[in-house]
Amino acid sequence: MTNMPADFDNEDEVEDFKPLTAQEALAWRSRFPQVSVWRIVAVQAVVGVVVALLFWLVTGRPAAGWSAGYGALAVVLPGAMFARAMARQQAGDAGAAMVRIFSWELVKLVLCIAMLAAAPKLIPDLSWLALLAGLIVVMKTYWVALLVRSGVPKTD
Repeated sequence: MTNMPADFDNEDEVEDFKPLTAQEALAWRSRFPQVSVWRIVAVQAVVGVVVALLFWLVTGRPAAGWSAGYGALAVVLPGAMFARAMARQQAGDAGAAMVRIFSWELVKLVLCIAMLAAAPKLIPDLSWLALLAGLIVVMKTYWVALLVRSGVPKTD
């Protein structure tokens, strides 16, 4: 039993579907260019360095800078590994592709958690606040990268 309205007709959607011509597809791609995953990882790395330097300068404590930098690294390193895995992925079965994506996402998550668990042993005089700030700021950077990507038309 479905929750669809009785007057819903799936065939109407199929009839309204119009495939794009090659020219229309090319025009669409030029209006909405793909964002490189490597560009997002690079922006995250730069933001991580900036956050680490800011913590170092504001607090006057190098340990706060190292802590923020390590928090950023706990996002950038797994993200770069995930990006490399996805770049090496070959076209094929969609189901297998989804399994690979979710598997690598799990690996990314486990690596991030392992890096956070190792932080107290690796960073002397660890500042958890700085580490979490670096982690969160860098983690959210991809939203900014997607919003300010070049070539995207702005709507008024």
